[in-house]
Amino acid sequence: MARKAAKPAPETPSSAPRPDPRRRVVEALMTLAASQPYHTITLSEIAAEAQVSLADLRDCFPSKGAILGGLMRIADRAVLDGTGTDMADETAHDRVLDVMMRRFDALAPYKEGLRSIHRDVRHDPAALIAFNQVAVNSWRYMLEAAGIDTNGNLGTLKTQGAVLVFSRAFEAWLEDGDDMAKTMAVLDRELKRGEKVLSAADALHRLTAPLRGMARAACEARARRARPNADHAMDLPG
Repeated sequence: MARKAAKPAPETPSSAPRPDPRRRVVEALMTLAASQPYHTITLSEIAAEAQVSLADLRDCFPSKGAILGGLMRIADRAVLDGTGTDMADETAHDRVLDVMMRRFDALAPYKEGLRSIHRDVRHDPAALIAFNQVAVNSWRYMLEAAGIDTNGNLGTLKTQGAVLVFSRAFEAWLEDGDDMAKTMAVLDRELKRGEKVLSAADALHRLTAPLRGMARAACEARARRARPNADHAMDLPG
């Protein structure tokens, strides 16, 4: 006897789409951090706040530190999505300043949580090293958005310098008012200081270029002299 076809389930009105689970997890951590010390927050609490299972939380992020990395990517996206050509005629100083201020705007909804997290991790060397690497990855894109070339011999110095400038301004921003006057002042001062360091580094790089060329030539000549001896040794009977 043939089975009767099952009746289709009644249609229900479509509900509004929920935010991406990864973003819900990030926002859950920041909500919890705004009301309790960061080091006391458990993964189970984050999962409950985000309304995801612990297994789904594990699929999204392997650790609390990785969730903070997720927040950095949210800020990256906000800045990059808002980058246009209106600053193209401005100086490099003003373009980088604009990117940094827009990054603070992106982080503003999470300020209370960030203040709590900063108190907990600022004396944790391992956490600071991990955050620095995440920040370096972010600032490659931030500097690109500002029209700053990070390729070449000074690229790493530019990127790490931007991380240091932003981190110093970040401490001022955590305690700053809505006008962000202190933050702007720190950014302006630190950017000018960084520009002097880069200028000196560039001058030193140009000055030592002939010495580096001589060193390379000496190494290549030594390698050429050693190669015939190595080839001859390979021809000797075993």
